[in-house]
Amino acid sequence: MRWVVFLRAVNVGGANTCRPALIAKQLGKFGVVNIGAVGTFVVREDGSESTLRAALAKKLPFKCEIMICPARAVLKLAAKDPFANQPSGPEITRFVSVLHKRPRALPSLPLRLPSQNDWLLQTIAIQGRFVLGVYQRQMKAISYLGKIEKILGVAATTRSWNTIEKVAKILRADFC
Repeated sequence: MRWVVFLRAVNVGGANTCRPALIAKQLGKFGVVNIGAVGTFVVREDGSESTLRAALAKKLPFKCEIMICPARAVLKLAAKDPFANQPSGPEITRFVSVLHKRPRALPSLPLRLPSQNDWLLQTIAIQGRFVLGVYQRQMKAISYLGKIEKILGVAATTRSWNTIEKVAKILRADFC
């Protein structure tokens, strides 16, 4: 099976620093492709999740959450336009938070933070291990991404929708 890997809290604020391009090169036998986003990889060679996880952990000079998703799950997510009826523009970022595992309970959606009427972040859908949403480009909005983890009770790492589209483009080229 082919995979997509998302590392959590890598190269953020000078902590947990690594060189993703070097890691991809070192894991060449897995056919690892480094995506421009820090800590996002496409794994082109078939292999087991546990073998891949162990190999990645050995290459990292620190411990971090490693979210590994089947390539087909990412392709399925990207096949639709989940943001079609959502706010857009230069002041809005579309995001996907990848969860370590499926949450036990789901909140009512849309989930708007800090409040329903005055939101900086809103979660619009939860599909398996993927949380989709939009946030306003304000520093305070980023803090609400951590609140999603607390509400769902599951560790998460977040990427822009543009990153997910890059991953899907590489995967489609491989599968077609």
